Amino acid sequence: MLGSFISRILLMTFGYVYPAYECFKIVEKSKPEIEQLLLWSKYWILVAMITVLERIGDVFFSWLPLYSEMKLALFIYLWSYQMKGTKYIYSRFLQPFMRRHQEEIDQNINELRRKAVSCSIYYWKMALEFGEGRLLEILQSVSSRHNEHH
Repeated sequence: MLGSFISRILLMTFGYVYPAYECFKIVEKSKPEIEQLLLWSKYWILVAMITVLERIGDVFFSWLPLYSEMKLALFIYLWSYQMKGTKYIYSRFLQPFMRRHQEEIDQNINELRRKAVSCSIYYWKMALEFGEGRLLEILQSVSSRHNEHH
């Protein structure tokens, strides 16, 4: 076992920093190849999904021997040998799942968006009312102090 700290450093390096640098090089080309852009986009989609799942999975599986090392190996597998890991996992697992559930996911996202807007408006109004009340208290306090001195 590499140890938790070293595993995290390696995971950040090989799971995020190296792929981000490779993406940077592709994006900075005067004419980036669409195939490379698609592969790296698929990589980042998988990384996002893995990151979400690992927040849940870490609670249940982090006690397993070599758990951190297995996560590191997965990230390296995804981008190694000209992205064949990404191609395989994306096309075999993620894409079919997402296509089957896309309409349901879109409905849930729209509902969450609607609730977020409604909640934001509610809290914005509450903050404005609170701020207005505090402002009036401050103005009254200043006014009463001003009147006491005159």
